[in-house]
Formats: sequence, structure tokens, C-alpha cells
Amino acid sequence: MSAPTPPSAEVDPALLGRARAGDEAAFGAIMRAHYERTFRLVYAIVRHEHDARDVCQEVWLTVWRELPNFRGDAQFTTWLHPIATRRSLDHLRKRRRWFDRFLPIAVGDDAVESAPEPAAPDDTRGASERTDRLAQLRRVLDSLPPKLRVVLALREVEGLSYDEIARATSIPTGTVMSRLYHARRLLAQKLKDLP
Repeated sequence: MSAPTPPSAEVDPALLGRARAGDEAAFGAIMRAHYERTFRLVYAIVRHEHDARDVCQEVWLTVWRELPNFRGDAQFTTWLHPIATRRSLDHLRKRRRWFDRFLPIAVGDDAVESAPEPAAPDDTRGASERTDRLAQLRRVLDSLPPKLRVVLALREVEGLSYDEIARATSIPTGTVMSRLYHARRLLAQKLKDLP
């Protein structure tokens, strides 16, 4: 089975115009076309499925509210990425403040990952090893500082250029390159240290 083709970054100008004028059906069509891609970006930053769904709701409410101000000077996704990134980072900051205030020890997410599909009896060991490696990779990604995880997600998950990441995160391009370098180096080091 081949991977689904990501939706085009282009939004039909007529559809966008109707959405900007308040047409809920047109907005719904735009949201459906871009929801999964937005969710992948948000999830790559917050690393918790339920939180990512909540953040996506905030993102799309913000898009609905701000859409009349979208001038169309850039692609729709170029305008959407900074909104999703800011909302994701805001969520992480709020969660961190909550943990700091109510818990004496810093605790990570207790997210329960979905259980893997049962493997055939002869492939149980291979499936178990793959599941373990995937869980280790998730823990390593979760352990990266959010500012590094954000640029890594925008580059590796969304495929944005350095300039696009700089615009999405409101940091200089040189800082983007530096954070990407540190994120990749830290990720490689942590993966190398795994058993």
C-alpha cells in the first residue's frame, strides 16, 4: 500500500474567497483538506495525541477568526504553519506551568500509545523488537527540548525550508539552522546510546 499523497498547499482562490467572506461550508472544505497535515505538525511538537487534537481545534478556531485578515500574499499553508506552531508552543508552556505549579517533580506525559497489532506466531519476536524500537524512538523525541523539537518537526515532518521555518517560528534563519544542527546531533547521540 502506498502512502497517501499530501494535500496540495494551494487552496482554490474562489473557495478561499468564500471562506474569508464567512462561508462555513467553504471553510469546512479547506479545513478538511488541511486538517491531517496540521495535526501531524502539532503532534510532532506536543507529542501527545489528545493534546494535539485539542491544539488543532484551537488552531482552526484561530484560522476561522483570522481568515478575513489573510491577504493571500503567500500560500495558505505558509500562513497556517506559524499559527499551528505558536498554538503548539503555547500549549507546551501552559502544560509546563501547570506541572511546575501542581507537581513537585517534573513529570513527562503518561500517554498510552495504541497497542500494536498482534503478529503472526512466527513473527512475534520481530514485531516485538520493532515495537520496542519505535517506543524508544518516541521517548527520545519526547526528551528533546521543545524549541529543538519544533524546528525538527517543521523540517523533517513538514519539509519546510529554513526560511519558511524562520517565518513560522519568528526566529532568524541562522537560529533555525543552529537549532536543527543541535536537534539532529542530540537525536543521533541519544539513539546511539540506546541498547
